[in-house]
Amino acid sequence: MVRDTHLTKSATRVPSWEIVELDPEDGEGRRSAARLLFDGFREFWPAAWPTIEEAEAEVEDTLAPGKLAFVARRDPGGAVLGWIGGQPMYDGHVWELHPLVVAEGERGKGIGRALVARLEEEIHTLGGLTLWVGTDDEANLTSIGGMDLYPNVLAKLARIENRHGHPFAFYRTLGFEFAGVVPDANGFGKPDILMTK
Repeated sequence: MVRDTHLTKSATRVPSWEIVELDPEDGEGRRSAARLLFDGFREFWPAAWPTIEEAEAEVEDTLAPGKLAFVARRDPGGAVLGWIGGQPMYDGHVWELHPLVVAEGERGKGIGRALVARLEEEIHTLGGLTLWVGTDDEANLTSIGGMDLYPNVLAKLARIENRHGHPFAFYRTLGFEFAGVVPDANGFGKPDILMTK
């Protein structure tokens, strides 16, 4: 179990939170995770989970046999502050990180980092060798959003700039590297940026 505490600027200790598996029997936890997903992607990725029902279906999908799902909670049974899912590919040698979301008021406190670390730990015990994530740019948050990436797709990716807080910067701090890009994955000028570690 990963436990994390953090200090505010005034060095006041705040309550800790813990990373635990999402229990399929925890109806409130599943609903909270779905609400986080719906709210967290609504501004810049509205087509990802456009309804709460689709977000709920995504949560249920991460609870399928062979997949992984972890949540961050301040207290056992308390509010879900973040959640992450993982699914195996290539006979379990490669895993996809999908999805990852942290409550807006809890971002920047290490929760996302701890969720990824917990997922990586479990994948390692299962024999996984590579973790990958696709991080879309549907709102021109990077220098490769909103443009035709052909020709020389990889040259454009090599010069990518983060213009408005795109998540690729977070993943780079965790050791992920660019592995490619799928131009127009979500419509013209809306690429999917592929990252691995």
